[in-house]
Order: sequence, then structure tokens, then C-alpha cells
Amino acid sequence: MPQMEPTKLGAVVMAAGLGTRMRSATPKHLHPLLGRRMVDWVLHTARELEADPLVVVAAPSTADAFDGVTVAVQETPLGTGDAVRSAQSALEGVEDVLVLSGDTPLLTSALLRELLDTHRREAASATVLSFEPDDPRQYGRVVRNGSGALAAIVEAADASPEELDIREVNSSIYVFRAECLWPVLERLTPKNAQGELYLTDTVSLLVGEGERVAVHKGGEPMETEGVNTRSELAVATAALRDRINEAHMLAGVTIVDPSTTWVDADAVLEPDAVIHPFTVVGGQSRIAAGAEVGPHAVLRDAFVGAGALVGPFCYLRPGTVLEAGAKAGTFVEIKNSLIGERTKVPHLSYIGDADVGMDSNIAAGNITANQDHTRAKTRTVIGRNVRTGVDNSFVAPVTIGDDAWIAAGSVITEDVPAGALAIARTKQLNKEGRGGKRDD
Repeated sequence: MPQMEPTKLGAVVMAAGLGTRMRSATPKHLHPLLGRRMVDWVLHTARELEADPLVVVAAPSTADAFDGVTVAVQETPLGTGDAVRSAQSALEGVEDVLVLSGDTPLLTSALLRELLDTHRREAASATVLSFEPDDPRQYGRVVRNGSGALAAIVEAADASPEELDIREVNSSIYVFRAECLWPVLERLTPKNAQGELYLTDTVSLLVGEGERVAVHKGGEPMETEGVNTRSELAVATAALRDRINEAHMLAGVTIVDPSTTWVDADAVLEPDAVIHPFTVVGGQSRIAAGAEVGPHAVLRDAFVGAGALVGPFCYLRPGTVLEAGAKAGTFVEIKNSLIGERTKVPHLSYIGDADVGMDSNIAAGNITANQDHTRAKTRTVIGRNVRTGVDNSFVAPVTIGDDAWIAAGSVITEDVPAGALAIARTKQLNKEGRGGKRDD
């Protein structure tokens, strides 16, 4: 039997709402969760299904907030039905339209594939993804007829007391056969408490026309839960944290206390890396095999080489590279700097915009002063096998040659030749009998 051609799938992500319940100047869909905005989690999942085109419906104020997708602007907030209708021209030529909500960051591609399988197996005109949360709250209720087939979806604001008792609710995620979707959207009317065009009303219209509307009931309610408040945002973020940490641990990373370890979605942790409690690995940080990070360390777009040590209480800012066997120790902050192999910055130092060669030791209380009076950033270069002293400052631009030594308390403003000892401090002056007295 010849194989059927795969159905061309397009997807639309509804992200036009501002989310007033977040009590924020930032639109709901743009709030961050572990290195991605809320809507980006949904877009990432849609890309795993290879939906093409992938369309985001945005408000005029957020139309410029999306890259790599087609944006359809909903000029006036007339409801979810109008939001999907605004994407019609961008979805020409697709056979099935997957409609997603931009506030469901825990959604997985596995669940959506199950939804698509149900839709195609039952040759449905539309398929609704439903679930049963612990608290149905304001979700639309899935109303079935006597035979168990879908009859309608009723929004909570329009539901009767009997309908509000229904536990099965609508996730606002659907698959429509495109040839059925576009005509029925034109027939929507705002006959509801909100005065909006509800996408859910398309279900009743299709059922009334005798079309087959299927329901796929998801097994894990949290995957389809929408985020509408800061409290729900925190719950979703914790769930994503657990999901990310679990994946890393199964891949061979040691995370000593997953409940206090936060790893962004795009960070890379190699097998046999060790992450200690209360550590945040942010952005596109990369931690190589055998490295140990934490406790109480924060990384943002930093690279930690094989066998390197970070922390405790260390902050690695963007552009930091710790090469193999290097150390950034207690109360150390490093920014936009290269720390060479086996070089140690053990404690109480700030290294910014610097290049430090291998096998050097940066003593306690060292500072690179890397910004001049024009606010321009200049670099400090410290060579191989250099030994700095306690309380050194390096006023950039300055270069310290290989094998040089810097005396304690020195403020270095000029280059130091290789192998030299640099002493840059004023001569101590003691005035006998003057303790506790002021000099006029």
C-alpha cells in the first residue's frame, strides 16, 4: 500500500493579550522563564513539530518583539476568534492549522503529536485538547452529549451552574482542517458576556453543521495550564527547572540539590560536571566535564573549562572564559575575561576586560580598573606564570609580562616587563607621638 503524503501543518501562536492579571508593564507573553520568554517556550515546541509557517499573533505594541517567525498583528483585541482570523493570509496553502496559546510554557511536543495523531486518525474537522486540572477556575468547560461526543465548549463567564461543575476543560489548543476553519470564523458573532469573538464558538458551529469534532484528553494537566498571574509564573518556572535538571542528571551531570539549582534552557552542562546547591547557570553558559560550580555561584553566558573550579559565592558575567583547571574562588567576580589554564583567582577579586595567561596566581583583593574618564573600556593583559600580591590594582590599559611578580599593595599604571618585580606604593611615613592627633 502506498504511503500517504504527510499533511502540511501550519501553526499559529496567540500572543496578543497583555495579561493584566500579571500587574506588570511587561506583556504577559514576554515574561522570562529560565532564559526564554514565556511565548518562546511555546514557539520552541512548535518548531519541534516542524510547523511551517509558524505565525505569532501579536498586539501592535509587541509586533517588533519576535524574530524568525511570521507576525500577524491583531489591531483591536476582539477575542481569540479574531486573533486566529488575523493570521489567515499567512497560513495560505496549509491543510491543518495548529492553534496554540502563548501562555503555556510547559507544553511538550510529545503531547502535541498525540493531539495531531488523534485529529488525523479520526479524520476530524477540528480536534480540541482538553484536560482536568485540580481547579477548573475560569477555563471553558467541555460539554459532551449523551453519547460522549463533544457538543460545545462554554466559557466560564457564560456557563450555567451545572456546566461550571464539569471538570474537563478546554486548553485553548486545537487542530483545525484549514478548509473548515476559515469559513466558520467568518460566522462568529460576539454573543457572550465579554462581547468578543470566541474561537471556542467555532466548535459549536462545526458540530451544528454535522462536522466531526474530536477531543484529545491530555494526561498531565500541568502541561496545558496557562500562566496568568505572578504566582502561576513561579509554579511554571519551578516545573521547568525540575524538567531541565532531570534531563541533565539523566545525561550524567551531578546536581547535588536540584531544588536549589537553576539552569537556563540554553545552557550546556557536560557529563561529569558537578553543580553544588544554590547555583544559577544562566544564558548560554557552558560547563565542561569535570568542572565543579558552586555552592552559591552565578554564571551568565560564561564558559567553564574541564576540571575548573567556581565558587563558592562567585559571579561569572558574560564573556568570561575559565580554561581547563582554572579557579575562580570565593567572592570573585569576573567579566569579559579569559583566565588561562590552571590559573587561580582564589578570593575577593574583580577581574574585568582582562586576559590572564596560564599558571598565574591572582592574590586576594586584586582589581582591574578597566574604564577610563571617557567611559571607554580598555584591557588588562597579565602573562603566564605571573604572581600578583595582595591588594593590587591594575589601571588599564596595562600589560604584565610573563613570570613577573607584583608587590603587595601596588597600583600598577605602567607595563611590567617579563620576569620583573613591580613595586608601586608610596613610602610609609611614621610620625612618633602623633597617634590620635590631627594634622592641620
